[in-house]
Amino acid sequence: MSSDTNRPDPRTPSPPYGYSRECHYSRERQIHIVAEFHAHKIRPSRIAYRVGIDIALIEALIAGETEQERFPRLVAHYRRQRYHQRMRDSGSRRGIARYEMQQQIEREFAQDVGL
Repeated sequence: MSSDTNRPDPRTPSPPYGYSRECHYSRERQIHIVAEFHAHKIRPSRIAYRVGIDIALIEALIAGETEQERFPRLVAHYRRQRYHQRMRDSGSRRGIARYEMQQQIEREFAQDVGL
């Protein structure tokens, strides 16, 4: 048994659930940030932790409680943007690896969009 019980804990305390910093973005910018992160399949708690946006706002947007028409359009826009970026990035591969990667990207996009 060690006598380390008298030493202070050197680890930093965890931030409160969902937060690591103050958010300095306008509400409009917050909505765009949440839509982009959601399109990239980032969990709501992680979005709140990284950017400092209120977890309640993030969950309300994703659940469709606020911005019912606009938020899904923004998410669709960022998903298309991500799809096109991934397809461009697949150009660095050659042959069958490129084909397989593009097929996977197309399957994931179709699944996200609900086709």
